[in-house]
Amino acid sequence: MFKRILIPTDGSTLSVQAANKGVCFARQIGAEVVALYVTQPFAATVGFDGMAAAYAITDEDYDKTAADQAQKYLKSVLDRAATAEVKAVGRAVSNFNVADGLVQAAEEEKCDLIFIGSHGRSGLSRLLLGSVTIKVLSLAKMAVLVYHVKEVVE
Repeated sequence: MFKRILIPTDGSTLSVQAANKGVCFARQIGAEVVALYVTQPFAATVGFDGMAAAYAITDEDYDKTAADQAQKYLKSVLDRAATAEVKAVGRAVSNFNVADGLVQAAEEEKCDLIFIGSHGRSGLSRLLLGSVTIKVLSLAKMAVLVYHVKEVVE
């Protein structure tokens, strides 16, 4: 069965819900977990047209904030894994395309499964919002388990 499961998180309530289920699944089958946070480089967030000057943030500030955020979100998954007595490591990567970064990290970490959440959007909302999960499904060379998360009203 699966030995090493990649569980991505972006810190959202929905990704936390999926991560919790992923850790439970890993425990049930005796697998290890690689918790992953993918950030985009500063240039990807402000565009390539000189808009960075309009933001009161430097590359270094952005990188530090992204690293702090990654550690916070990864800690949540790692704490959940520790509580469930599941061996886990955390990893943060940067990539212009989140799905590419996720699949590449799964390959580098020798994961045999990606456990990822999905909102289950369809139609126009999926078209407009895009879907990292759909892109991961098309890019991954390993198994992908899509957990349909429940909508949470915040």
